[in-house]
Amino acid sequence: MIQVANLVKRFGDATVLDGIDLAIDQGEIIVVIGPSGTGKSTLLRCLNFLERPDAGQLTLGDLDVDVTRATRADILAARRRTAFVFQNYALFANKTALQNIVEGLIVVNRWPKAKAHARGREILRRIGLTDKADAYPASLSGGQQQRVGIGRAMAAQAEVILFDEPTSSLDPEWVEEVLALMKQLAAERQTMLVVTHEMGFARDVADRVVFMEGGRIVEQGPPSQLFNAPRDPRTRDFLRKVLAAQPAIQPS
Repeated sequence: MIQVANLVKRFGDATVLDGIDLAIDQGEIIVVIGPSGTGKSTLLRCLNFLERPDAGQLTLGDLDVDVTRATRADILAARRRTAFVFQNYALFANKTALQNIVEGLIVVNRWPKAKAHARGREILRRIGLTDKADAYPASLSGGQQQRVGIGRAMAAQAEVILFDEPTSSLDPEWVEEVLALMKQLAAERQTMLVVTHEMGFARDVADRVVFMEGGRIVEQGPPSQLFNAPRDPRTRDFLRKVLAAQPAIQPS
């Protein structure tokens, strides 16, 4: 169980997150949608302490933290319970696909190298890149690099994987292979919090869709409700715009 209570984040005079409350059950897939600049990515980064929140309470399993008093040990504990998939892959350019996947297991979790490499090769098999174990990021396509990034998150066996617009940096031909891997994880009931503009993925895979605007959660609910009968006019307006080319799933 993950619980976020009254989470606030400011950058100077701008309040980017304005009292976010969100609960995520084990095995739940939540997709966060909303206009650009509304705090979606900042929310993920605050959960992983890549950004330090200004106020709020965070619960990750048995870890309960007042974010204003979080110690270094608290932050490390939070990061062990979460795994982050970045927009731009964030792979080590000087390490192979296998090395990128196992780096955290060896350096952070102190796994023996042989055990970590065995785990890494199993992950490569699951993400369909067995033959790319010794390949460096520069020789991989964007879709392959992002699958390695997801494989790194899978290796961590975190309580929740945080996906920050994982397809936004991909050429169109690579998007589907990354979404297919995410759908595979969803089918395995890996707890996931996904920020994305992929409305089809949100509709087909999410247990719950959260619409954010202006640093606040405006509305949330199952995809069938939020896409077909949104209650808030801001949600309706957003969906009409982003689904203009997809009339079959426009809100009624």
